[in-house]
Amino acid sequence: MSSTSTPNRGLTKIATNRLQKELVEWQVNPPAGFKHKVTDNLQRWIIEVTGAPGTLYANETYQLQVDFPEHYPMEAPQVIFLQPSPLHAHIYSNGHICLDILYDSWSPAMTVSSVCMSILSMLSSSTVKERPPDNDRYVKNCRNGRSPKETRWWFHDDKV
Repeated sequence: MSSTSTPNRGLTKIATNRLQKELVEWQVNPPAGFKHKVTDNLQRWIIEVTGAPGTLYANETYQLQVDFPEHYPMEAPQVIFLQPSPLHAHIYSNGHICLDILYDSWSPAMTVSSVCMSILSMLSSSTVKERPPDNDRYVKNCRNGRSPKETRWWFHDDKV
């Protein structure tokens, strides 16, 4: 190994291999509406998402930050919107996303692409631009840099 290359700290070999494979697949066949901003950090991806045509978010661009845990894909990545986050009933103003596949319903069969498509679908199906009803309370409780993975989410809205 040359002195200029640094291994991705904190990722198992399985996680590293999986992420490298997903990255190649993304470059060959990127999901529509998404751009991966290339960095040298395999453990944190920044992904640009553009709202789908004909939706409330058409032509609006947002950024997702995807942080991969040591044991990815056995453990879900942490996915948040960077500021400014879209105005949506399941997206808090601090960028945290209330979406079951990011927490309880995660499966190792899922990929970054499938997560992105789920987020775009969630955005596309929205009929109003509004924050979650408990946004202010939730964001206040997250002030000290709390991860959305530390939240006990309550998934009850199957319409969005």
